[in-house]
Amino acid sequence: MTSTSSSAARTYTVADFDFSLPEHLIAQHPAAERSASRLLDGTGDAPVDRIFRELPGLLQPGDLLVFNDTQVVKARLFGEKASGGKLELLIERVLLPHEALDDSPNEIVGHLRVSKKPLPGGRLHLAGGLKGGGFDAVFIGRWPDEQGQLFRLRLEGPAGEDPYTLMARHGHVPLPPYITHGDDAEDERRYQTVFARVPGAVAAPTAALHFDEGVLAALEARGVQRANVTLHVGAGTFAPMKTERIEEHVMHHERYAIPPATVQAITDCHARGGRVVAVGTTTVRTLESWAKTGELQGDTNIFITPGFEFRVVDVLITNFHLPKSTLMMLVSAFAGYEHVMALYRHAVAQGYRFFSYGDAMLLARSAEIQ
Repeated sequence: MTSTSSSAARTYTVADFDFSLPEHLIAQHPAAERSASRLLDGTGDAPVDRIFRELPGLLQPGDLLVFNDTQVVKARLFGEKASGGKLELLIERVLLPHEALDDSPNEIVGHLRVSKKPLPGGRLHLAGGLKGGGFDAVFIGRWPDEQGQLFRLRLEGPAGEDPYTLMARHGHVPLPPYITHGDDAEDERRYQTVFARVPGAVAAPTAALHFDEGVLAALEARGVQRANVTLHVGAGTFAPMKTERIEEHVMHHERYAIPPATVQAITDCHARGGRVVAVGTTTVRTLESWAKTGELQGDTNIFITPGFEFRVVDVLITNFHLPKSTLMMLVSAFAGYEHVMALYRHAVAQGYRFFSYGDAMLLARSAEIQ
C-alpha cells in the first residue's frame, strides 16, 4: 500500500475517528454461514470487495496466522438484592487465587447494574439465589482499589461449583450493547469461535468468528501456518471514550498469555520471510504488548494510536469498529488514518455489516510507520 500522508506526524482528537453509520448496518445476527461474510480487501490502494472464504488465496505459503483462542463465558447474570431490588451482574473476570482475598477460588470482579449499590457484606441472589436453585454473591468492595469501577464479589453456590460452572449453568451470553435482542441458542453457538479453548472472555474476538473448518482446511492446504495466543476480552472493549484528548483516556486492562511455541513460530515465520497475520485486534494487542514488555503473560492496557511502532504484526484481519473507539485508533495506526477512513466510507456506501456480527476487513501495515 502506498501512503499518501503521514499519520504519525499529525495530532488527533477523538472526533477524528468519528464517522456516520446508518443504524441498519449494525448487524443484529451473524451471516448464515461463517465464511459467507463479506471481506473488504484493503491491502492495496483501492478497496476490493470479496467474500471471506477467499481469504486463503490472499495469503502466502509461509505466512503465520495467529488466533486468539479465548472462550466467551456466559457472564451476564440476573438476580435481586435481599431487599428485592432487581440487578444485573456482568462478570468481567474470575480472579486467580493469588489475586483474591484469602486465596479464594470463587472471587470475581464485574459490572453491577442496580438501583442502589450494596454495602460490603451485602448478599445478592443470582438466578433465584442459593435457596432457589441458583447461587448467592457476597459484595466485598470495589476493584482494583476503593475508587475502582468494578466490584469484587465472592460467589457462593452448591458445593464444588466454581464460577465458571455457575456461569455455564445460569448465565447468559454477554452480547454487546448494540445487539438489541436477548441471547438465544444461535448466539451460544455463533458468538464463539470454532477454536475457542480457554474460558474467560466476556466479548468475542470477532474477526475470528468468520473462520470455519472449510477455510481452515484451505489455509492449511495453502501452506499457511497457525499459532495461538490468549487474551480474555473484557467489556471495556465497548466502553466509549469520555475525553476528547486521546492522551487523557485511561485504557482498560485485559489478561493475556502467549505460549512459547507461538514465540518460536513467529521467529521462524520472520526468518523464512513470511508475514505474521493477526486475526483480530485482540491478537494485535497481545503480540505488541509482548514485544513492548517482553512478558509472555500478564495484564495489558496497551493503547495503540497513530504513530505507534508495530514490531510483530504485518497483516491484520479485523471487523468494523465503533466510531470514536480505541479500536478505530488501533486500525488507523496500523494501516494509516486516511486509508482506513476511506475504507470505512466505502464500507458504508457498499452496505457492509458492522460490529461483532458484521463483515471483515483485511489490512496491511502501513509503510509510513514501519
